[in-house]
Amino acid sequence: MSQSPTLDTLWYTRCPVPTGLGIAVQKGWLEESFQSQCTNIQSLRESNDQAVRESHFDHTLENSVRHGGNIPAIWARSVGRETRVIGLSWADEVQLILSLPESDIKTPKDLKGRKFGLPKWENVQIDFSRAQAIRGLENALKLEGLQVSDVELVDFVIGGTHSDQPAQQANGTLLFSGATRRGGRNAELLALLRGEVDAIFLKGASAAHVAHQFGLHTVIDVGSHPDPLIRANNGTPRTLTVDLNLLDNHFDSAVRIVDQVVRAEEWAWAHPDETRRFLAKETNSSEYWVTQAYGADAHLRLKTDLAEQSIVALQDFTDFLHRWQFIPNAVDVRSWIDARPLQAVLAEKVKAA
Repeated sequence: MSQSPTLDTLWYTRCPVPTGLGIAVQKGWLEESFQSQCTNIQSLRESNDQAVRESHFDHTLENSVRHGGNIPAIWARSVGRETRVIGLSWADEVQLILSLPESDIKTPKDLKGRKFGLPKWENVQIDFSRAQAIRGLENALKLEGLQVSDVELVDFVIGGTHSDQPAQQANGTLLFSGATRRGGRNAELLALLRGEVDAIFLKGASAAHVAHQFGLHTVIDVGSHPDPLIRANNGTPRTLTVDLNLLDNHFDSAVRIVDQVVRAEEWAWAHPDETRRFLAKETNSSEYWVTQAYGADAHLRLKTDLAEQSIVALQDFTDFLHRWQFIPNAVDVRSWIDARPLQAVLAEKVKAA
């Protein structure tokens, strides 16, 4: 492979969820791997420029890599952003539909005719919170032969954007501004506790914590269903994406990124305790709730590849987003994928073996 031109600046961003990129950043490996070519490594989410921060959601920034929830990446592709998927990672997490403990809603079939609380962000390009909640609801109802139209949807309007403020560092933990909407309050949760709605959807470590804290009843954990298409949502699978300029003009940098992601994941497999601590930092949570949300084997679930199950599930989820008009244009997942950087990394591993 011929050496591509030197990359002046690489912008990186990841979601507050378990990713190999997040661990590679925390361990300093991403920055270290680019030192020889004097590339400046910059955190997109910590920029003082809101347009730069917004690229976490719309992927407009040139020479950037993003690892995290797939909805913003799918939306960006749908509206014409020239990006490519260079890896997919599948780490199952709890996806909870919750009701009050005294409620008579015990299973998904009990949701028929009841009020379901949903977030509705007014000023964002892609409302991924709403999309993932509807997906969880639709799949839960599907298991009982029901549809979303069988439930009364109640919207809770949220102002501002996900990137109003830069993410802040606190004792090595990146505090994502999008996770602290309205001072950390969750409108749907408050409505549930007040009895204004009958059920809501929450996912991840914060969902496990909230459900325990308020003694909520888990109507269903969609994230533990045996069918991967039922589990497919914003976080399953997560997308590792780069812009096309990076691939075309700095291909070796794209390979270097994948190499560090894979390196971090392989390290995680052998270091469960340290990985749990890293994931607690990534998710702004505790090690206990990381275990509850992502499993005692969370360290083993970190694996970036282009597995057929992940591709099929991502296409199914993309079709859902188009059907619900969260994205304006259909996306063909297979044509969005560029497997060359991953193939290059795997080929080097074979040679080194």
